[in-house]
Amino acid sequence: MQDAGLEAPRREARLLLAHLLGTPARRLPPPDAAIDAAHLDAVLARRAGREPLAYITGTAGFWSIDLATSPATLIPRADTETLIEAALAQFPDRLAVKSVLDLGTGTGCLLLAALAEFPHAFGIGIDRNPDSAALAAANASALGLRARSAFLAADWAAPLATRFDLILCNPPYIRSADIPTLMPEVGQYEPRAALDGGADGLDAYRHLLPTLPALLVPGGCAILELGQGQATPVSALAHAAGFPCQATRRDLAGMERALLLHART
Repeated sequence: MQDAGLEAPRREARLLLAHLLGTPARRLPPPDAAIDAAHLDAVLARRAGREPLAYITGTAGFWSIDLATSPATLIPRADTETLIEAALAQFPDRLAVKSVLDLGTGTGCLLLAALAEFPHAFGIGIDRNPDSAALAAANASALGLRARSAFLAADWAAPLATRFDLILCNPPYIRSADIPTLMPEVGQYEPRAALDGGADGLDAYRHLLPTLPALLVPGGCAILELGQGQATPVSALAHAAGFPCQATRRDLAGMERALLLHART
């Protein structure tokens, strides 16, 4: 593990050990804990080969919830929590949001975190990959949110003919040529279709933005995740699509991570 180029090999070894023992990572394993050495070696070898920890353990935390993960989906990241922060700032009355749409739902992290915060809302999550939609539905069931959510395997919002108070989306935005340069956990293991935004990283935005005005109620808000340096070009695309009223929200590193698009009232 220490020779694999990991930033925190001791911490990750502890997390993997806790996973194998079925104990919380913050607790010391019981003194009589027993583990199969071959199993431990196999798991450590997977992580040393740079397979993401979340794929090995099958779980990841996001916002206030825990989610099952799989190689069919991106691993939820703390940067993406910026979209939930932006949604809560946009709708301080948490009872006012009645409908949420999550485009490219993956694990369902954005939709399910939003439903946990907006208790009167019903949400729809859409993903092109049927395995992702199924995983998101399973996560909703595990969190007790299945009755307030639905998940579809479809091409973005193509099957929908309704409007929403809040739309959330973390689209593919990595430039195609940059994917081989990403850290191995991302470039070699996470699904390319969820990463690749085309030659300039903006293909998904070009496709999505013209469809969003018809999907928002008057006064509704769409919040899109952005990559490094994308606030200006995506804002221009959004303005051309009919969103003159915009704002951005920065993540903890100070990057403009979320673009807020406001529907006309």
